[in-house]
Amino acid sequence: MSNSTRLRGRIALITGSTSGIGFAIAERLAEDGARIIISSRKQENVDGALKKLAEKGHDVCGVACNISNVDDRKKLVLQVERIGGLDIFVQCAGANLFNGHILDCPEDRWDKTMDINLKSTWLLTKDLLPFLKNSKCGRVIYNSSASVHAPLEILGVYPVSKAALHLLTKTVALQLGRLNITVNCLVPGLIETPFSEVLVKDEEAKSVWNSLVCIKRYGKPADVAGITAFLASDEASFISGECIVIAGGFPSSRL
Repeated sequence: MSNSTRLRGRIALITGSTSGIGFAIAERLAEDGARIIISSRKQENVDGALKKLAEKGHDVCGVACNISNVDDRKKLVLQVERIGGLDIFVQCAGANLFNGHILDCPEDRWDKTMDINLKSTWLLTKDLLPFLKNSKCGRVIYNSSASVHAPLEILGVYPVSKAALHLLTKTVALQLGRLNITVNCLVPGLIETPFSEVLVKDEEAKSVWNSLVCIKRYGKPADVAGITAFLASDEASFISGECIVIAGGFPSSRL
């Protein structure tokens, strides 16, 4: 648990934040003093995460939101208005809707994956920009995947959508730098979450992963949450346009 108060007085929105990496980020930013807005597609997941965070005394609210749905995005913006603004936007919502060779991917699965992982991120950034402009410490933090550097055939279009997010990060950083808003991207390796449960439980996959990294273990959501809290803080005010790999020393030759 963090004892820092470096985010006191700031408001943070974290999408896809009712479990896994997103929840760990929400919890860490709250521990560092931020007021938190969480979101996820299902209301029951939002309610469950709110209960866990509130029980620890955190200042938190939440809203169910499918970021690819325009009406849901409007609800999220209304929640930001109600709470009084926004300083930190962390986009963790994402999806992998097809496992298999990329050229076998149905067009509708390609379109939906790109819609959720890329287009919706762009649209939500546009929606939230008026609030971030009013912040003296605006932060935008996207969430990608180390699979962009070593794509697996089984992941289909997912690494492609996340690779596009890297260029979005750098391009948005150019525009928002004029407003003193930093824009960065998290690039996690294999992290122990419900999303990666199948791989994490596979001993062969574990052996392959350990052969590729310096730190012989899977990552934990807290590993990603810590760097996120740093990027959201004043200490990272001169870092922007970066895609930061959090993968236990995944070989630099692959990066």
